Amino acid sequence: MTRLLYTLLFRAALPLIWLRLYLKGRKQPEYLQHTGERRGFYTQSCDRPLIWIHAVSVGETRAAEPLVRALQTKYPDYQLLMTGMTPTGREAGQKVYGDAVLQAYLPYDTPGAIRRFLDHFQPRLSILMETEIWPNLLAACRQRGIPVILANARLSAESARGYEKLGRLARDAFTGLSGAAAQTEEDAQRLRSLGVSPAEVCGNLKFDVPLPEKMQKLGRQWREAIGTRPVWLAASTREGEEERVLDAWQAVTTPEALLVLVPRHPQRFDEVAALLHRRGLSAVRRSHALPEKETRVWLGDSMGEMVAYYTLADVAFIGGSLLPLGGQNLIEAAACGCPILVGPHTFNFEQATEDALGCGAAQRIANADELAGAINLLLASPEQRQRMRQAALEFAAAHRGATDRTMQLILSLPGC
Repeated sequence: MTRLLYTLLFRAALPLIWLRLYLKGRKQPEYLQHTGERRGFYTQSCDRPLIWIHAVSVGETRAAEPLVRALQTKYPDYQLLMTGMTPTGREAGQKVYGDAVLQAYLPYDTPGAIRRFLDHFQPRLSILMETEIWPNLLAACRQRGIPVILANARLSAESARGYEKLGRLARDAFTGLSGAAAQTEEDAQRLRSLGVSPAEVCGNLKFDVPLPEKMQKLGRQWREAIGTRPVWLAASTREGEEERVLDAWQAVTTPEALLVLVPRHPQRFDEVAALLHRRGLSAVRRSHALPEKETRVWLGDSMGEMVAYYTLADVAFIGGSLLPLGGQNLIEAAACGCPILVGPHTFNFEQATEDALGCGAAQRIANADELAGAINLLLASPEQRQRMRQAALEFAAAHRGATDRTMQLILSLPGC
């Protein structure tokens, strides 16, 4: 009865969901493509047994790469399908995996759409990246005997309390999972408390993601073109943060320094460009040209080039953390050996952030004033930057191995 009520409420909300999709599509037309897939209608064909991986957006899509490669090696006769919810995630999947992995949208969680999806692809195994819990989807997989595991699973204390309030609906969904490969012991304990068994600590797959040499080379080319100017990067900034970053920028005392500003979401590139214009800053967009000597801000209006930006930068501030948004992933910056600054709000990547702070790879700042002070100190101290750079590389290396542990969990499942 609880799932029936959920389904009725979900159906009632569908007009608003479609309206939201339409409004997003007005800013980003790609949202209005492949809409039939969101209702469970697909044209992709497959004549091989299939393993299905769900990665909601860009971050999860890229984090899945080492696991995808391991699955391709272990199951060479299987087709891999990757579903997501956003066009940027789909585009990232196409860039990373090419035609070796089918790309599609996961349908909305209504019984009919889920039935059509499962009938069409008939997956033998389902892997949900991080924590994607859809009651009708999990119930349908359980009824069909399809094993479903969470990979790279994380569950904050707040999210766990939210699921507990849903009572039997959430418990039935979590107990329907065949297992979970958790990032940390805290994540595993919360998952176990909601009924997941087994929930094993496997670590964070993002530490195993290989750095694309093409992007590292591009970053080195940028550095050669820019020369000896100090460069600090504000990476994956979110709405409301750019104003604070630019406030900090005005307090940076190294006159020749260059700020590279990379917003998290591509639909905001024009908005941030307009902000730079209003501020009267000499700015150039990445899509237009390389920064010149008089350029003060280089706007990173590109996708898939974050490794190049980290390779270029002397110091990186990780966005989403000045405001209570939970922060963005700092693992890629560490793997590039880039000294890291984070704000006070990092609950989305709590364990990785605390580990990076603990080993000296990262420093925490409380606000824009402290951000400016930290940038001033680090740009003035090559020795401190080198210490943080070495700590970042060691931190990234020490945490690898999640892929092997996750594969061990998958292989322990019946039928795998």
